[in-house]
Amino acid sequence: MAPQPRVPCTCAAALYARQPRKGRPLTVHHLDQLLLVCSLVLLVAVAAVRISSRSGLPSLLVYLGIGVAMGQDGVGDIHFDNAELTQVIGYAALVVILAEGGLGTKWKEVRPVLSSAATLALAGVAVSVGVTAAGAHYLVGLEWRQALIIGAVVSSTDAAAVFSVLRRIPLPARVTGTLEAESGFNDAPVVILVVAFSTAGPVEHWYMLVAEIALELAIGAAIGLAVGWLGSWGMRHVALPASGLYPIAVMAIALTAYATGALAHGSGFLAVYLASMVLGNAKLPHWPATRGFADGLGWIAQIGMFVLLGLLVTPHELGDDVWPALLIGLVLTMVARPLSVVVSLTPFRVPWQEQTLMSWAGLRGAVPIILATIPMVNGVEGSRRIFNIVFVLVVVYTLVQGPTLPWLARKLKLGEGAEAADLGIESAPLERLRGHLLSVAIPGESKMHGVEVNELRLPAGAAVTLVVRDGKSFVPLPSTVLRRSDELLVVATDPVRDAAEQRLRAVGHGGKLAGWLGTDGASASR
Repeated sequence: MAPQPRVPCTCAAALYARQPRKGRPLTVHHLDQLLLVCSLVLLVAVAAVRISSRSGLPSLLVYLGIGVAMGQDGVGDIHFDNAELTQVIGYAALVVILAEGGLGTKWKEVRPVLSSAATLALAGVAVSVGVTAAGAHYLVGLEWRQALIIGAVVSSTDAAAVFSVLRRIPLPARVTGTLEAESGFNDAPVVILVVAFSTAGPVEHWYMLVAEIALELAIGAAIGLAVGWLGSWGMRHVALPASGLYPIAVMAIALTAYATGALAHGSGFLAVYLASMVLGNAKLPHWPATRGFADGLGWIAQIGMFVLLGLLVTPHELGDDVWPALLIGLVLTMVARPLSVVVSLTPFRVPWQEQTLMSWAGLRGAVPIILATIPMVNGVEGSRRIFNIVFVLVVVYTLVQGPTLPWLARKLKLGEGAEAADLGIESAPLERLRGHLLSVAIPGESKMHGVEVNELRLPAGAAVTLVVRDGKSFVPLPSTVLRRSDELLVVATDPVRDAAEQRLRAVGHGGKLAGWLGTDGASASR
């Protein structure tokens, strides 16, 4: 019998890549080893989140470090060089990350900045690609094809990095909404550009490329919105037998949007982001559980993707590419990104302080590194050097930009005066009783604190039936005063379910006089 091979990697896919197609199947013994390694890596990665949150560093750098440490130049001595497998797994992880980001994107924040975010994701990318490619060609000496590939690869802001960093910083809703929407939108045109530049032969007609990008984006947007609307309608009208099925169904709908968009020759990435955003703003049943499930999947996708990218890089080969990476990154950070922001956002009269912050907040992460595997898979000359330059650029400039964002926001006097926290409301449908149970959690900053139950002025057909306070539950009286950290159980008939939730959110933001003072709750909805 052949000797048992050493478990070479932290994921089953990487193990499979090292195994010959015939003669060495994955055995239970291999599985035991694999599960042990994977669980230990996950535990280390989870513990590392605490370190990254205290230091202000994006967690992606910690995960990349874990992968590098396990690689052939690290303590793990794992040899992994399958760029095609890395690209496939990276795409899958990116789909999950975009779905999680879309589910957490609030329509009330994105709607006012939708035009500016789309312009930044399209015209801004074009400016960034051109300026960065020119710098790579004239300053570093790369051929135009290689320079254009690098310019396209690093022009995409990373959704995982943006979501993880920005949501910890109290910034104006317009800034956060623009950056989050941009990171969700710009992956699509950048992927098209990188694939076009990496295929055999030059791009002869630029207008054909622009038309192709526009068509793919239109197809992806249409499919994403359609799948999201149909999925949210179905989730709101079908009572599943177990609450745990709702998160699974929501993620399946999001993945359906990606696959359908990609198979229709559209942008699957745009489709999954838009479908997830529609689902995330549709007031679905058991929403907190769904968000928690999606958040956990997003973390697993980030950890697996970054560790695998760390394994793919060979540190001892990076020495000659450090200075080119620093120079290209300097052009990107100090010239290309600010110029793209100014060109895209000045027509929308965005203040210079916000433009400055958004110029510095164009965070790169795993997405550029994943895109850098495309020329490797296509056999582009010098593709390994392109990958190394992108890797160094992402690591160095993420180290610089991520921790300094809060400091820059304070210097620009942005993020002062945070809004009142929104209520956490979970809805469970009662199909046979034609009603809904609304579980309401009152956060510390909510203006519902100090409001009496009768002052909620819920619509007829809705009532507060139970209050949980300090671990004890009781049936409230009309004069019961609500407090911070209370949990309420509200029963509402089907016709008034939306009105009851809207009223609860209005009181949470405007207090007992909400409605009379113009706070009707519309702005407080997801």
